[in-house]
Amino acid sequence: MKYQITFLPQNISTHAPEGTTVFNAANWAGLAIDSTCGGRGTCGKCKVQLRSGANSITEADRKFISDPELAGGWRLSCRAPIHQDSICDVPRLMTSPQAALLGYGRHVAIDPNVAKVFLELAEPTLDDQQSDLARVVAALDKEGYAAHALPDVWRALPKTVRASDWKITCVLVGDELIALEPGDTRAKMYGIALDIGTTTVVCALVNLNNGAVEAVQSALNAQAPFGADVISRVSHTMMNDDGLAVLQSRIIATINGLLDQQLSATGIARENIYEAVAVGNATMLHILLGIDPEPISVAPFIPAILESVTLPTSDLGLRTHPHARLTTLPHLGAYVGADIVAGILATGIARNKDDKFRLFIDVGTNGEIVLGSSARTLSTAAPAGPAFEGAQIKCGMRASDGAIEGVEIRDGEIHLQIIGGVVRPSGICGSGLVDIVAELVKCKLVESSGKLLRPEEARALGISEKLIARLVEENSVRAFSLGNDIVLTQPDIRALQFAKGAIAAGVQVLMQQLGVAANDLHEILLAGSFGSYINPASARTIGLVPWVDDVKKIVAVGNSAGEGAKIALLNFREREAAKRIPEFIEYVELSGRAEFNDIFTDALAFPVQES
Repeated sequence: MKYQITFLPQNISTHAPEGTTVFNAANWAGLAIDSTCGGRGTCGKCKVQLRSGANSITEADRKFISDPELAGGWRLSCRAPIHQDSICDVPRLMTSPQAALLGYGRHVAIDPNVAKVFLELAEPTLDDQQSDLARVVAALDKEGYAAHALPDVWRALPKTVRASDWKITCVLVGDELIALEPGDTRAKMYGIALDIGTTTVVCALVNLNNGAVEAVQSALNAQAPFGADVISRVSHTMMNDDGLAVLQSRIIATINGLLDQQLSATGIARENIYEAVAVGNATMLHILLGIDPEPISVAPFIPAILESVTLPTSDLGLRTHPHARLTTLPHLGAYVGADIVAGILATGIARNKDDKFRLFIDVGTNGEIVLGSSARTLSTAAPAGPAFEGAQIKCGMRASDGAIEGVEIRDGEIHLQIIGGVVRPSGICGSGLVDIVAELVKCKLVESSGKLLRPEEARALGISEKLIARLVEENSVRAFSLGNDIVLTQPDIRALQFAKGAIAAGVQVLMQQLGVAANDLHEILLAGSFGSYINPASARTIGLVPWVDDVKKIVAVGNSAGEGAKIALLNFREREAAKRIPEFIEYVELSGRAEFNDIFTDALAFPVQES
């Protein structure tokens, strides 16, 4: 059951599941309510007035709110669950928080889960015999922080406070006091945002004070020798007693290697990295956490964990501050993982206040799809296969130097764009594959059915002799020559049809369920490394995306997973909103849809050209 809550004077409304706190509902609606304790009921700053829908009074309310105010509907928003339609008056923030431009044009306030609090403590005397710990806890309480100290903090307390003349910096991660540092170290506060892909791992080293990305690097996932896809990785854990341990050690080594390079380049101390946020598909995060991923790969495809989890980085062997914490974002399903939740967070697709429909597609071996608006949003995953990665294509390759990444046919001439600016291409990557097939469809050398014409069939249609001369056969297999021994074969075209057909069919299922037509779409957002390089017009031409009236509606949003991880790292409210995304988005399992096979069969054809 969801209830409507309206926030005044902003006049912003949202629908929240029963039991959601007013504080978290405001986060979801993009409205920042003041807080220093992270919504834990200890700072008393998140007071709001419920004009309707006020609930029972909690002990935290009584601590910070007077009796007359309580009678007038004032509550701590972080302790006020929603059980009915409500109207809430929110005082405006007294200060304008520092913000960074992140994700898909989003201004995100810098308000991380990590806090550094500088304290100048009164020395104990015969008349003031508080324990060292009580003295620190009382000082933190005055600053609005209620935290419990780790054992290492107890052990370090006596020497640290006295050696620093009772001037210390407390390091808090959430409600945990993880360290005491001599003097004022507030300027040194960092975290890492991790996008753990099956192929590539991206690590961003982020300044938590101002949102600046101090360094960002990527590397091939060191698990790659054990298979190019998640099924291969799962198979390795099933077939080898130490398979899971080996794969986990490989991803930890990859992350540590990236971090070592970044620390060396920036001069930032490892001890000043206090938190990490990790996203990735369910299999990758299960392996990272040392959880058996086998049940994800077999029906009914049940992960061990869908929820967000937090644990010490030291438990995994990550080389950060000894008591740093790592948090993962939640998954929507076995094959719509935390990377897609991060993408939803980065693009705001389920939270845009304009109620317009947006389609989000992360194009890859597994095509993840999200469609909807702030009113209702659906998600699904379609098994596209490896064609978009250049795999199982005769001259296919990854997007690296020498790969054809763009193709244009003008006046019968072929114009190639090659990664690295090299003259002689080595093969075709995914974006180049989409381009060449789209160009051949437009010039009618490839029929709607996907058939590559024979020379005599092309000549009958009046197609340029320059192009006809490129129609060749290799071992009785029809192909189109791009020169330099690079060819596109008929089986390559079929592989692309199956890949794009699976994603297009997934899109159609969601569109039918929401009653949405192509021109109802305000934007089509293409995510991931492949989505960043694909030509939007080519994607429309081959039918990978719906045929919208304006190709400008198709927008590349880059590494939205990595951007979402950074947003969750820099703003605890956004992280809480991310944790609640599964409550707002419905997951559709395509394998359970009787109509999917028919839709998939229809989606294999290339669209009849409308322009």
